[in-house]
Amino acid sequence: MSNFKWFNEKPKEVIVTMASGHITLNKQGSTFFEHAYNVLLGVNEKENQIAIKPLNKDEAMSQQYPDNKKYKITVRASYARITSKAFMEEIMSLSGHNFGEQPMKFPANWNNIDQMLIIDLKGGVDNV
Repeated sequence: MSNFKWFNEKPKEVIVTMASGHITLNKQGSTFFEHAYNVLLGVNEKENQIAIKPLNKDEAMSQQYPDNKKYKITVRASYARITSKAFMEEIMSLSGHNFGEQPMKFPANWNNIDQMLIIDLKGGVDNV
């Protein structure tokens, strides 16, 4: 056994699918939101990025964030979804992408410092 080099499976990428009315995170992305009660959605117009920040139940129930800034997230075994037609229309307007015609996929990375998922709208991956 000492002559063998053991390999680990390469971690899978976090891929986010943007459609006209919702954001869907793949299994790898959904793991960051398993205990989320709500999420905050943010936009960095300069960097063309979206942030999704999970809120636990205490944070979501506190008055720290106004109710109109909190979004429901549905987490399933193989994906997570946030539905907001108004937010997606705003993102389409800001980014120039049209998710109404066909959903698009984008890479995302978890930011440990700020505890949020950052979606890069500049780096689209192959279309759905």
